[in-house]
Amino acid sequence: MTANKIVGSTLIIAGTALGGGMLALPLASAGLGFYTSAFLIIANWGLMTYTALLMLEIHQHAEQDATLNSLAKNLLGKPGQYLATFASFFLFYALCAAYIAGGGSQLTHKINDLLDLGLTPQFGAILLTIIVATVVSIGTHSVDLVNRILFSVKIIVLALTLSLLFPHIESINLLEMPVQQGLLLSALPVIFTSFGFHGSIPSIVRYVGIDIKTLKKVMICGASAPLVIYLLWQVATQGVLSQSSLMANNSLTTFITSLSSVLQQPQVSQSVSVFADLALATSFLGVSLGLFDLLSGMMKRANINGDVNNGSHNRSDGKSHRMKTALVTFLPPLSFALFYPQGFISALGYAAIALVILAIFLPVAMVSKQRKAQASGYRVMGGNVTLVLASLMGCLIIASQFLQMADVIPSVG
Repeated sequence: MTANKIVGSTLIIAGTALGGGMLALPLASAGLGFYTSAFLIIANWGLMTYTALLMLEIHQHAEQDATLNSLAKNLLGKPGQYLATFASFFLFYALCAAYIAGGGSQLTHKINDLLDLGLTPQFGAILLTIIVATVVSIGTHSVDLVNRILFSVKIIVLALTLSLLFPHIESINLLEMPVQQGLLLSALPVIFTSFGFHGSIPSIVRYVGIDIKTLKKVMICGASAPLVIYLLWQVATQGVLSQSSLMANNSLTTFITSLSSVLQQPQVSQSVSVFADLALATSFLGVSLGLFDLLSGMMKRANINGDVNNGSHNRSDGKSHRMKTALVTFLPPLSFALFYPQGFISALGYAAIALVILAIFLPVAMVSKQRKAQASGYRVMGGNVTLVLASLMGCLIIASQFLQMADVIPSVG
């Protein structure tokens, strides 16, 4: 295993998690204070890293090209397969549609400013989709290469932003306590989804191979990079703005404006805007790669009577298959982003629920079933106790999401 591939895989995991959701963290945790929000961030990192390792425990006894769909079918039968398929498609397509709508609008705005044109947001959405679809269709290697470039630039921009913010941190702002206990529960779904990279795990396993020792490093390091960055971001934003100032902001735009006005530095808004664009791009690449590989595996199995599976597979067949998979991957979210954007934007409210199913409930259920059948091999530490605790945490996140939708507790983020 080359170090180059390990680094690339780690950055795909980190880039998928480290998306635009990071910018919502200060707003979601504004009423909690720094130390309480930091505790929740670390707790969710531990939860998501643990369930990522559960996925590796499952993959060790499967084929290298196994998808979540096929793993669920083998271990949980048809009901598990149907649940995995529905949750995966719901989450992936909703995220892709949101990325296309939001990213397309940002891309159009920047092209119009640069070239003094009057292009519509639909143009940017189509152009962004073509670019990402081309990269993903070529293969994981191309996603790895492009993601490295974008991730590196993103870290440089983030470092610049933090360097502008850190000199203005006031320690008294970091000592403020939660204003409402209910806000702790309200912030859970936003913080939880900020560590959502599990849809990319089957693609990484296929790319790296079933080398558990290496894959453990990839998962732990890939999840830890966002953890460090999130904590630094929380220190910077909650240290510069008081709790009351943060809570007064109800959108990302007003939040960035507040930072710029307090510091009297327009560079802050510019750097945060660039970071948001790059964060969206790396997340879009990771999510669409996971969806592409999931669909590719399903379409290959559905084509067991075709040429691909009867021994006459050739390069032309491979290109044709990837082209068809790309169309099924990107056309539906592009169509919704163009003609019915609010439908999928609204569906993002349920993203945390779908992610709980994919990243907690299914791994726990599959590991429980597999451990009864497989006595040997790699096992994640903690035994049944940690499996129960992870499941309870998942139930708590779902309960929080529904309570917010019912206006029982405050909505955040």
